[in-house]
Parts: sequence; C-alpha cells; structure tokens
Amino acid sequence: MLKSKTLLIIGFVWPEPKSSAAGSRMMQLIELFLTDGYEITFGCTAQNLEFSDDLSVLGITSKAIELNSSTFDDFVKELNPNVVLFDRFMVEEQFGWRVSESCPDALKILDTEDLHCLRNARQLAVKENRDFIFDDLFSDVAKREIASILRCDVSLMVSEFEIELLQNQFKVSKDLLFYLPIFAEKLDLVPLYNERNDFVFIGNFLHEPNWDCVKYLSEVIWPMLHLRLPEAKMMIYGAYPMQKVLQLHKPKQNFFIMGRAEDAFEVVRKAKVVLAPIRFGAGIKGKLIEAMQCGTPSVTSLIGAEAMHGNIEWNGFVKDNATEFVTASVLLYQDEKLWNKCQENGFEILEKRYNKSLFEDAFIMEVNLLLEDLKQHRNSNFIGSILQHHLLSSTKYMSKWIEEKNRK
Repeated sequence: MLKSKTLLIIGFVWPEPKSSAAGSRMMQLIELFLTDGYEITFGCTAQNLEFSDDLSVLGITSKAIELNSSTFDDFVKELNPNVVLFDRFMVEEQFGWRVSESCPDALKILDTEDLHCLRNARQLAVKENRDFIFDDLFSDVAKREIASILRCDVSLMVSEFEIELLQNQFKVSKDLLFYLPIFAEKLDLVPLYNERNDFVFIGNFLHEPNWDCVKYLSEVIWPMLHLRLPEAKMMIYGAYPMQKVLQLHKPKQNFFIMGRAEDAFEVVRKAKVVLAPIRFGAGIKGKLIEAMQCGTPSVTSLIGAEAMHGNIEWNGFVKDNATEFVTASVLLYQDEKLWNKCQENGFEILEKRYNKSLFEDAFIMEVNLLLEDLKQHRNSNFIGSILQHHLLSSTKYMSKWIEEKNRK
C-alpha cells in the first residue's frame, strides 16, 4: 500500500455538475479518490466560471495552470503525484508528455467521457444526410484519440459499446480499458402520473448533440406532436443557450426555451415525459439517467439509449423514425398504466446498471493493482511506449518553441 496518496486531476474545464453530465462524472471520480484517502489537486487552464463547484469545500486544492509553459513542469515535479487523471484526450495531448517527463512513475488515467471520434463521425453522417458507417471512424480525431488511449495506463469508459468498438475496430487491448459508468440512484420521492404535466428536454448547449436535438424537436417532432396534444407544452432547459437556441422560443406553439435550470431534478420530476431524439453522440446520456432518477419515462433514439439499459426494457420507447417517435410519445403521455410500467423499468435499470456499489471497490482495486505492477503493465503496452516517445520528441520542442515565442 502507498504511504501517501496524491492525485492530480487536469481538467478540460472546472467541474459544473449542475450544468452537464461531464461535471457530475468528474465529481463522482473525485469522491471515489477521496474515499480511498487521496489528497487531490485539480488543475485547469480554463476560466473558473460562476457555476463551477467550490472544490475547496471538499479539501481539494485548485490550481490554475498554463498551456505551453514550463511552470507546469516545476509544479508537477514538486507535487509528485502518485496518480494523474486527464479529463479527455485533448488534455492528455497537452500535458501527458510533461507528466511522463517530470513524474515518470505516476499512474496515468484517461477519463474519455465518451469517444469523440465516434460522436464526430456520427455528426458527419447526419450533416451529410446519410447512415453512419464504421469507415467514418477512421479520422484524424480517431488517430489522436486512440493514440492518447494507448499512451495512458488505463482509460475509463462509460459505454460497453465503445469498449467493444475500441477492441474490434482499433484493436485496443482490454487491459487498457476499464468500464466505469456514471453512478445514479432513484430519488426518494417522485410525483405520480396525475401530478405531472408536459414534455421536457434538458441539456448543456455547449454540447453540439444537444443543440441538434432541440433543433430537430422544434422543426420535426414538435409540429406533429403539438397537433396530437395541443394542450401539452414542450419545455426546453439547458445551460449556455446561444442566440440560435433562444430564437426557437415559440409560446404560441407551446414550445418554450427556458434557459438554465436551477435544479435539473425539480424540472424533470415535474414533467410527464422526457423527449430526447438524439441524432448523433456517444457515451451514455446524463439527461436520460436523470429521467430515470426522477421516475420520468423517456422517448429517445437508438443512439440515445445505446449501451444504457443492457437487456432490461427501456423506461419508455426507443424510436428513430419521426412519426413513430411522435406516436410513442403520445401513447406514453396518455396511458397511465404504461407510464407506471416504464417508470419501474427505469428504476430497475438504475439499480442493476448504475448503482455505485457495483463499481467503486473494483475501481479502487484496479488503481492499486496498476500502481503495484506499473512497469510490467507498461511493458505489455509497447505500442503505447512508442507513441509516448514520439509525442515527447515532437510536442516537447513545439511547446518549448511556443513558450519562447510568447516571451517575446
């Protein structure tokens, strides 16, 4: 066992658990390490915004760090962490080589959030109005992302589908991948069917799939659904709505852009049905987990429900065809018996697939085992060592050139 346990998290952004599933995910990872006795420092190059969590409440040290600056090297050498967690592959690209050079014995963990190459490939297919094919995956983004996964000692995955894709399409060893979904449990008190009204969608608008989903709701789904249920409202919530989102506000059609929700659970638990016709994306969808927690059935797409429910029935309907999506939404909205059954399905999914107790011990054990046998683990991943060598050789000198240029 380690005498001292020190973790450095390098964040893509400061955690905003009330704004995004990614923020909730980060706070859950922090809680796991705190429970195992780690002293944690959270470093980030982004601006600390007003909705970011105050990490000092948890005893976590926050550190503003700079890109392309040797000040990070001095900082990380002094900290000398046992474990470094990179928040998404872009962060590992920037700081991974610096960590390897300054703290070669630190365990490097990549939290993928979702596979960016998969999300981007699906987005391209939607943009070109065609079906996604696996050939779409082999992009420059994929080369960068897979290289980052190979350079790290282990990558945390939220989707079993993406684990299989990495193994089958990109031949990534299962020893480099660890399944750790978002944790969730149902709320203690949820309103009954007859205590709820309207449809809801909620999502951070800085996330491109959310914007596309709301646009699709506005242009395709809601015009049909409004004809079928003229009294029902479509309530759209989300952090950071751009002007193009606000322009979709159409009160006369009962389509309302509400902006940021102060309490996402309160918004979702009041609604009768969550609508999420997600056309592209990856990972597992925090908004659909929130729906289950609130006992709110949902209608979503195949991509929306991907890797989320295993062999358990969905807590609503999964439909890609727009007409079928609308018909399912009306049925779920009007049929109380069906609605109650779907609610129970959601509770079962949470209990059997997202309960924290199913994963926390296995995760801590995985970290400890890797720390105890890190040299052998890395020897088994020689391709990762090659990629690390070449990244250090190329990126190191480019970064130092940028640093010198910035000084002038």
